[in-house]
Parts: sequence; C-alpha cells; structure tokens
Amino acid sequence: MQFLCKEYQDGNPRVRSLVTETRIHLVPSLNPDGYELAREAGSELGNWALGHWTEEGYDLFENFPDLASALWAAEERKLVPHKFPNHHIPIPEHYLAEEATVAVETRAIMAWMDKNPFVLGANLQGGEKLVSYPFDTARPASETLVAAPRSPDDYEDDNPELQETPDHAIFRWLAISYASAHLTMTETFRGGCHTQDMTNAMGIVQGAKWHPRAGSMNDFSYLHTNCLELSIYLGCDKFPHESELQQEWENNKESLLTFMEQVHRGIKGLVTDQQGEPIANATIVVGGINHNIKTASGGDYWRILNPGEYRVSARAEGYNPSVKTCSVFYDIGATQCNFVLSRSNWKRIREIMAMNGNRPIRRIVPGRPMTPRERLRLQMRL
Repeated sequence: MQFLCKEYQDGNPRVRSLVTETRIHLVPSLNPDGYELAREAGSELGNWALGHWTEEGYDLFENFPDLASALWAAEERKLVPHKFPNHHIPIPEHYLAEEATVAVETRAIMAWMDKNPFVLGANLQGGEKLVSYPFDTARPASETLVAAPRSPDDYEDDNPELQETPDHAIFRWLAISYASAHLTMTETFRGGCHTQDMTNAMGIVQGAKWHPRAGSMNDFSYLHTNCLELSIYLGCDKFPHESELQQEWENNKESLLTFMEQVHRGIKGLVTDQQGEPIANATIVVGGINHNIKTASGGDYWRILNPGEYRVSARAEGYNPSVKTCSVFYDIGATQCNFVLSRSNWKRIREIMAMNGNRPIRRIVPGRPMTPRERLRLQMRL
C-alpha cells in the first residue's frame, strides 16, 4: 500500500497506469485474531500454528461451501448446465443459516465477494514457497470414470485423480506470472519446505495434487463469482522476523505488480439492449471453456483469457443471444468486445405454452375437420 501510494505520487508510469486503470482491494489480514495470538507468542518458527485458526477455532481457508463436489454430483446425474449451472453456483441454504458452523470472517468475505465484481484475486499464505491454483478439491472416484493404468511420472494433466477447472490453462499462466517474477520461488533445487518439490521445478502446482481440501476460498470464488483466485505461499516461515521483511518485500514486489497487471488480459465490454440500456446478469459464454461469467450491475464484464481467437456469445433472459469472434493478443490490454441484444418473444411463447399445460401445441392441418377436443383447446387459447 505504501509502495503504490508513494510511486503514484512520484509519477511512476507503471504504478500510475495500474492505479488509474484498476480497482485494487487489499485486505491486510483475513484473521486478525489469529495474527494477534501469533504476534504475542513471537516470530520463531514453531509459533506460527497459533495464528492458523480464528478465536472460535475455524480454519478459514477450509470454511467456505464445497461447491465443487455439488457441481460434480450434478455432472454425474447429467444435470449440467440445463438444471444445474456451471458458474455462479448458489450457496446452499443450510450454510446461510444462523446456527451453521461458519466463521464470522467467512460470512464477511462471502458478502464482500457478492458485493464487488472481482475479476482476479490472490490470498497470501506461508509454510511453503509456491503458487497453488484450483481446483483444491479432489474429485472422488466415480463409477462412470475408469482410470487407466499409469506410471508415477505421468504429468499432472494425465492424472485422473485431478479434476482440472475449465480455465486450467489461464490459471497456470496466472500462477507462472507470479512465480517466474519472484526472486527465489523457482529455485526448486532446494526442495520444498517440508517435503520434496511438488511443482516440477516451476514453482506452481494444482491444489488438489499438493494438498487436497474441500471448501477452499479459491474453489468457492471460482464457482460462485467471476473471480479467478489463487493461493500464494510466500515462504517456509509463516511468521518471519521483522529484520527479514524488507528482503521478503523485494522478493515479491515485481511478482505482485506483474500479477495485478494480468487482470487486463483477455476481453472486456458492455452488454446493452437496442436502446443502449445496460443488461445486468447477462451470461457471457466463451466457446471451448465450460465455465461462464455474468455481467455486473452496469452491464459490464471482464473475462481473463490467454492469447487466441474465441467465439463469444452474450445471453440474457428475454433477449435473443448475440455471437461474435473476439481476439486476444499477447500484449497487456483487454480486447473490447461489446454486445447489443434485441428483445425476443420467448416470454410470450412461454405464456402460451403454460396455457397449454407446457405440452406441444398441435398444428391444425388445413382441410381436416377438428375434433371436439381440438376445437375446445383452440377456443381456450383464443
């Protein structure tokens, strides 16, 4: 925060561009109660665990609704996407009940996510030095999926226990953008903090491969909002000494700037009707990526994508869909891709179908006399 303010005032063009073109939200501590306990105990390596849980005993990073398991269960029953969405999955009602075992911090963060149209996020943690991306939840073995024999050296993309997100490629790019700019994160020849290197010498790993857990903030953010969120583990010591903080800042400064700049990669635009009025909650569908997003209250949207050419469509209730081709280039700067939707007559069609009991309306063949039943139905419709 100090760096952004000072560099902005000093006229740093990179920081000025970032601050003026981006809405940046910073949360100094998600668990202030735990931090206070750890701070009182001191910054020696063995005391970090005191600050892991909240005062009520919750591990916040595993306290969010497990929407991934709900999505996979719906996929098994062939309900996606017609009866169960592949995006903006609602929070289960039992989770919102007052007596639910949910931390007050978790409820606050979920409300914050619903209020703001976040596009890119990162949560900073400790205990390892790597970047972890979704899914964090491991998909349970399915009777309909039979795993082929494999060698232990198979690359993670071929590992049937891992369920990749539809945005797997862009998640890897976002993770690499941070790890590669970090001064020491890719020095995996030193091994991991507690075990062997799990990142294939890249400093990045899918969460379910490294540390499977259900109800993570990353999975929740991806499946309930438009936001792509990753976990950044800054080092082996969760509570470093004050004398080490300056070097830690130098290690991460370029990575933080590079990561935030990635929010301007992909496509963005407005979805409006023919009168120019914005359409909120319109669905943006990118061909080949089975994960949609929604427009914000002002009809605006942002979709982070890797360079390439995409077939993109915008859809909204009561409007005819619009489809166009949008190109994403290698340079930072999202491609403008706007949509104008025309009103459809589907609302009237549904009303007529409802009057007919949602049964197909029989076509009257000219020259053939109507039966009394058909004549009655026709009179009722008229």
